[in-house]
Amino acid sequence: MKKVTILFTILMMVMAIGTFGQSITQSVHGVVVDKQSQSPMIGVSVVLIDSSKTIGTVTDIDGKFIISGLPIGRIGLRLTMLGYAPLELRSLTLDAGKQLVLSLAMEESVNNLHEVTVSAKSDKRQPINEMATVSARSFSVEETKRYAGSLEDPSRMVTNFAGVAVAGDSRNDVVIRGNSPMGLLWRLDGINIPNPNHFGSLGTTGGPVSILNNNLLDNSDFMTGAFPAEYGNALSGAFDLKMRTGNNEKHEFLGQVGFNGFELGAEGPLSSAHKASYLASYRYSTLGLLDAMGLRFGYGAIPQYQDLSFKIDVPTGIKYGRFSVFGIGGKSYIELLDKDKREGDFTVSGFAEDTYFGSDMGVLGFSHKIFFNENTSQTINLAISGTQNDVQVDSLFNNKESKIQRYGNKSSEVKYTLAYNLNKKINAKNTFSAGFNADLYHYNYADSVLQQRTYYRTLTSFEGNSELLQVYAKWQHRFSDALTLNSGVHYQEFFLNHSSAVEPRLGLKWSFKTQQSLSVAMGMHSQIQPMSVYFFKSELGNGQYAETNKDLAFSKSNHFVIAYDNAFALNWRIKVEAYYQNLYDVPVETNPSTYSILNAGADYVIANEDSLVNKGSGRNTGVEFTLEKFFSHNYYFLFTASFYDAKYKGSDGVERNSAFNGNFTVNLLAGAEFNLNKAKTRLLTVNAKVNYAGGKRYVPIFLDQSQVAGQAVYDYEHSYDNQYSAYSRFDIKLGYKMNGKKITQEWAFDIQNILDRKNIFQKVYNPVKQNIQTEYQLGFFPMMTYRIMF
Repeated sequence: MKKVTILFTILMMVMAIGTFGQSITQSVHGVVVDKQSQSPMIGVSVVLIDSSKTIGTVTDIDGKFIISGLPIGRIGLRLTMLGYAPLELRSLTLDAGKQLVLSLAMEESVNNLHEVTVSAKSDKRQPINEMATVSARSFSVEETKRYAGSLEDPSRMVTNFAGVAVAGDSRNDVVIRGNSPMGLLWRLDGINIPNPNHFGSLGTTGGPVSILNNNLLDNSDFMTGAFPAEYGNALSGAFDLKMRTGNNEKHEFLGQVGFNGFELGAEGPLSSAHKASYLASYRYSTLGLLDAMGLRFGYGAIPQYQDLSFKIDVPTGIKYGRFSVFGIGGKSYIELLDKDKREGDFTVSGFAEDTYFGSDMGVLGFSHKIFFNENTSQTINLAISGTQNDVQVDSLFNNKESKIQRYGNKSSEVKYTLAYNLNKKINAKNTFSAGFNADLYHYNYADSVLQQRTYYRTLTSFEGNSELLQVYAKWQHRFSDALTLNSGVHYQEFFLNHSSAVEPRLGLKWSFKTQQSLSVAMGMHSQIQPMSVYFFKSELGNGQYAETNKDLAFSKSNHFVIAYDNAFALNWRIKVEAYYQNLYDVPVETNPSTYSILNAGADYVIANEDSLVNKGSGRNTGVEFTLEKFFSHNYYFLFTASFYDAKYKGSDGVERNSAFNGNFTVNLLAGAEFNLNKAKTRLLTVNAKVNYAGGKRYVPIFLDQSQVAGQAVYDYEHSYDNQYSAYSRFDIKLGYKMNGKKITQEWAFDIQNILDRKNIFQKVYNPVKQNIQTEYQLGFFPMMTYRIMF
């Protein structure tokens, strides 16, 4: 990878042809809607701020506006309308190669018009979902590109936020408040989707490379607890992602190469009459493409992956509403071959193995939204989504000249979804929303493992269907502009075994002083188990099997959160949150043991366990602190600190640390921009990040017993008692942007772990050398990214 980075650096810097002294302009356009009803707002004043001249416009009948001829660089806008809180947006980026397209929402004031004396609000502090009371924040695509070490991946980016920890450098699993990554919900444009990562396994939520393309995402929400009633089947948090619509005014194109692959993207109008638009992007593995071209660097495994994302948006007016079709999909494959390694390098199984791993994931969705009047709308979503794994593990013998298949897995899940939402803004004080999400699952699981070199034991073998129904209702009551109540209830039923859960949600926010607020929220959250767990087969003997996990009910968690937020200065905020989570009905083994499903989810597979019952429990407590300066005056700053304790009980009744109980994590990020000429056509960016966190917890290995057995023997009685040494990493990202008359080019040099810190990933028993060896996480890792927009 280092050689690849050097090659890209040389090639891309040769392309850097400077632009000097030109006055370059660009356009900004967008749409403004009412925050509660989502209906277009007519007559909103949109004015450029921080400008020597008064430049502005008003929104039309569709809530749209456009301002042309603006100099490129950073701009600010102020939106005002009688009876609504003013909205200010600062430090927006305007580039030559792409028009700036905005989707904005304004909130109606509860007070009478003669009582309205409110200051302009920034949307940076508030989530897009207006009914999220605590533990939620919106994030922008620019943040995923800006933060050092994020690799333009939303999952890696949110690990900078309070309450989120890093599971490991090789994957982007999101550990929220000591919970398993499996507790995370992924949602895209109103559809709950499967794991959106390359090389992801069924039942997991992370992977090494994201399928999500941040060049196509809009501003989105990330939630870490006590989330609103519309979100279900999740214990820890929710990613509510939005895919932006394409530019319906102009055709634009993008080319990019970096960690996520070679990329080509396009967007533009489909119909000028109806303002329909398209948006599409295709990516192919960087190393995979270079390997196909005969440029191979080193002798390690070459990850092969590709993905496609698109969206077609067709607004047809008031009569027929808005139609859209969107999709994402990815294919990935890798061969990890011990036959190509030196003798003595095999550290896991005691003999050489060749592993062939393939995974596919896809979502295709259709959405229709229509307004019955300016305050009432309905949205209908239809989708098909699926994921599959194809895994083969061969054991090598006789000096690697012969082999036998030791494990095989060819499993898939397909889901058909119908989602409905009715949203009604009754008045400025009250908004009601209700809906349902109906999923039809089709499973096909087949995996087996070789035992004693003569017998294949079936682990899962099942093909069938089941359904998951979720119904919700939520209500927001604003007593005044300073006091808001969010309430709701969520119900879900899993028809495989008819288990169900009723989940009340409640939140209250009190802005007791200007720019200061106190919030409390609570809620019950439930989640079904990974699908394959239900169909794991217990061997009864004489070739007989039983599915002993099929009656497992929902795992459940009660969330309690209190938060204090203080925007003590323009573009500055302090936020403190404290929380308690009580987990119960967690699957554990029937016989006394240390096992709990709360410790699964941060690996490439879900461990196979049979005879599970819902008798386990856990608790997570913690406090989080955030000090943030949003980007302004050419710099930003973010400091987050989380201190937490995550415990669980297995069927032995002993309370232990969970696998994800790191106890603390601290992040410090900062960055600045420097204009290199007066025309602001050339820009230098510097971003840095320091992360310090508690070490990974582990299960010890009995060395003496492992030497006798010829394989690792674990001390489960002391599971997760101890931690590896603390994790720390220093990342830096340098960027250079150059605007031509109609083209924008960007170079970024992202160096992860610049100090080459040796963070322990795990300790494994090597049966060849008969010792315990230490494996480390990512070392010094440079990555070059080049992007061109025109």
